[in-house]
Amino acid sequence: MAEQPASALNPVPFPDLFRLDGRVALVTGGAGLLGRRYCEALLQAGARVVIGDVDGAGAEALAAELDTERTLGLKLDVTNEASVNDATQRAVQRFKRLDILVNNAALTVRGGSERLSPADYFAPFESYKREVWQRAVDVNLTGMLLCAQAAGRQMLHQDPPGGVMLTYGVVAPDQRVYDGVRSPYADATFNTPVSYAVTKTAVLGLTRYLATYWGKNNIRVNALTPHGVYDNHDDAFVRNFVYRSPLGRMARNDEYRGALLFLVSDASSYMTGANLIVDGGWTAW
Repeated sequence: MAEQPASALNPVPFPDLFRLDGRVALVTGGAGLLGRRYCEALLQAGARVVIGDVDGAGAEALAAELDTERTLGLKLDVTNEASVNDATQRAVQRFKRLDILVNNAALTVRGGSERLSPADYFAPFESYKREVWQRAVDVNLTGMLLCAQAAGRQMLHQDPPGGVMLTYGVVAPDQRVYDGVRSPYADATFNTPVSYAVTKTAVLGLTRYLATYWGKNNIRVNALTPHGVYDNHDDAFVRNFVYRSPLGRMARNDEYRGALLFLVSDASSYMTGANLIVDGGWTAW
């Protein structure tokens, strides 16, 4: 009769299921709208947190604001393999291990190391430029691969081995929410571009692959799929969104903290290769 691994024989006391004491987390895109909230939640749960962002100054400022003893802010360009490896090494040098990777960085028209033209980023599918598509692949998909490789190498060889990785998916866009919406960009329409929708969907395939590839090594990999987060959107957009949402509203930027802590803690210890959708019921229709 096959024996259960030791880790399966020692249940975590219920009050401690969501605690992360003694663990180290790296959050990519950590200085952004949601990344900041994730860093706050991880700290409150007891983790030490490395805040990586292409805006290095922003990451350092956030680390100083939150907790100078238990955080490290650094510049991290997920499209640059040397930058990814350096960030991972600095995390381990500071905190001696790496237990959690939150692969949160994504390409947006406002973020990144280089500004995108809104007209190019939001262009119709028929005229979408290959270079913009490739940039999205580089950040949203290849960036996740590079970060997973670097973190995985560390998780495999530390003592004890193992860890948790979190990736990000997306529900299929409903372009009707943009009907009648005034674009915030003078020279562009406003929509969910093909580059974002397709690359974030591909992340789910990467999640399942890594979950089965590293399962035997006690590395769990799951995806979190959030939905629309209110960020001073156009009134027409909010009306369109609310009409289609069973909960009748957009999410607050702090409402994904619980899902995040569930996925990176022992509360989800028997969960891997899954996609947790937190969308206010959007996909229930």
